[in-house]
Amino acid sequence: MTQPAEQLDVGAGENERTIAVRHRGGTVSGKPGLVWLGGYRSDMAGTKAVELDRFAGEKGLECTRFDYSGHGESGGDFRRGTISRWLEESLAVFDRFTSGPQVLVGSSMGGWIALRMVQELQKSGLKGRLHGLLLLAPAPDFTAVLHEPLLTDAQRKDLQEQGYYEEETPYGPDPNVFTQALFEDGRDNLVLDGMIETGCPVHILQGMEDPDVPYSHALRLVEHLPADDVVLTLVRDGDHRLSRPQDITLLLNAAAQMIEA
Repeated sequence: MTQPAEQLDVGAGENERTIAVRHRGGTVSGKPGLVWLGGYRSDMAGTKAVELDRFAGEKGLECTRFDYSGHGESGGDFRRGTISRWLEESLAVFDRFTSGPQVLVGSSMGGWIALRMVQELQKSGLKGRLHGLLLLAPAPDFTAVLHEPLLTDAQRKDLQEQGYYEEETPYGPDPNVFTQALFEDGRDNLVLDGMIETGCPVHILQGMEDPDVPYSHALRLVEHLPADDVVLTLVRDGDHRLSRPQDITLLLNAAAQMIEA
């Protein structure tokens, strides 16, 4: 049975927005929980998030999933979204709904959010809350590394003149929207500019046929995780979504292994 969404207010004044959260309480003591961090313009009703929640229910694990502002069931204007804004929401959900050690499961942009959460939780003295990272086609620094170098003259002009540009996407009828604010804020949240000390195991699942995040990007991320227990699984025929039945099996097997680690 799908849990009803709970509401969490984040921010203050003109920056206040309401986040929709679905939290499943755990029934097995001593096991870490799972926190789902979705990708750009994805939501917690997606296949991977729902299957992870189902897995948690079968195993008696705590599981928390939510929609960033401007996504899915959450309020707020998508075009105001930035990495810092969505990071603030992710940390607020983590603080309000979770307890004990957690595995952060980040998909695409959610992988970037997860890595930034690690940094912020460590600053707050909460390093012990991190049991592991499970990253699916992670896209850290995607604005600066994967998008900006490929911007067309027309897209750069749109960013300068109207503050955003649109790009067709195979994942839905509406085009993706990328704002100048997203690019500028992204530069303040870069994680591939130095070593990343997570202090916990990391497992990366990456499709080699991913048209959005090339597997070379996952290899680059591994190079920035020198001190950690890192596993990289390359799926030869995998795309960006990694939502096929065999991909879901890989995801859930990796989650099970990390829970037991």
